[in-house]
Amino acid sequence: MPNSKPLILSFGSINIDVTARAVRLPLPGETVHGESYAVMLGGKGSNQAAAAGRLASGSEVQVALAGRIGQDGFGAQARQELERFGVDLSPLREDASHATGIALIGIDGSGENCITVVGGANMAVDETDVDAASDWIERAAVLLLQLEVPQQAVLAAARKARIKGAIVVLDPAPAPEKGLLDALWQEIDIITPNESETFQLTGIRPETVEDAARAADLLLAKGVKSVLVKMGSRGVFWHDGTRSGHSAPFYIEPIDTVAAGDCFNAGLAFALAQGKPLSEAVRVASACGALATTRHGAADAAPAWDAVAALMNAQPEA
Repeated sequence: MPNSKPLILSFGSINIDVTARAVRLPLPGETVHGESYAVMLGGKGSNQAAAAGRLASGSEVQVALAGRIGQDGFGAQARQELERFGVDLSPLREDASHATGIALIGIDGSGENCITVVGGANMAVDETDVDAASDWIERAAVLLLQLEVPQQAVLAAARKARIKGAIVVLDPAPAPEKGLLDALWQEIDIITPNESETFQLTGIRPETVEDAARAADLLLAKGVKSVLVKMGSRGVFWHDGTRSGHSAPFYIEPIDTVAAGDCFNAGLAFALAQGKPLSEAVRVASACGALATTRHGAADAAPAWDAVAALMNAQPEA
C-alpha cells in the first residue's frame, strides 16, 4: 500500500440509487407511467469518497473507501463508478450473503419525492470491516464517517483512527432518533450537522447565528472537539472549543441540493488533509457544497478543484 500521500478514507455506505420521474407519485395500489429513470451511484460513504476523489485529482492527496458491497451487478456498477472518480477501493469488501444497498426513489413533477432504502450489505458492516481496513484507517490523515452503517462499526473505526492521530469527521446523517452512542461523542474531532440534524441532536433550530452558537455549545459539551453547523443559505457557524466564527454563504443559483452535504464534507476533508486550519477548511467546504447545488445528481454533482478555487477567488470572504 502506498504511503507517500496524505490519505482521506471514507468508511461508510455504498448504494445504487434507482430514480424514477413521473408527473405524480402513485397512490397506494396504483401504477403510473413514468417519464424517465436513472441508475446511479449513491450512499453517503461512496458519495463523499467520490467527491473527495474528484477534488484530489492531480493533487498529493489520496482517497480510498472502506465498506461493503454485494457480489452482484449493482456492486460491480458501484466499483466502476467509484474508480472513475479516482477512489482506491482496496479496503472495500464484497459480501457473498448480502446484496449491495439500493435506494428506490420516486420524484414527481414538483420535485416531491418518496424514497425506500434497502441497506443490504451496508447494514452488515461491523468491526470485522474495521479490522480488514485497519492499515488504511491507521494511515488516514482524515477519516470520513456517516450514519448509514451501524454505529458500533462507526465507533470502532473512529477509535482506531484517532489513536493514530487522524482527524475524525462525522456527518450525523441520517440523524438517529435515539441519538449517538455515548462513547462515540468522545471520538469525534469534527461533527457537521445540517439544520434538521442540528435540531434532532440538540432541540435547537439554527435559524440565526446565535441559535447555531447555542447548538454548538451543547454539542461541544457532549465531547466533540469541533462543531460545524451547516445553515444552508445562511452559511456555516463553526466552533473549535476555543475560537468560533461564521462563514458567509456563496451566492449561486441552486438547482439541486441533494449533493451539497456530501460535497461539503469532501471539501472539508480535502482541505484538512492538506494541513489547512479549520476556518480555511470551512470556506473550502462551503464552496464545494455551493457548487454541488448547481448540477443535478449526487456524486456527479461534485466539483473539481479548479471550479472551487475560481468560486473562492470570485467571492472572497469579507
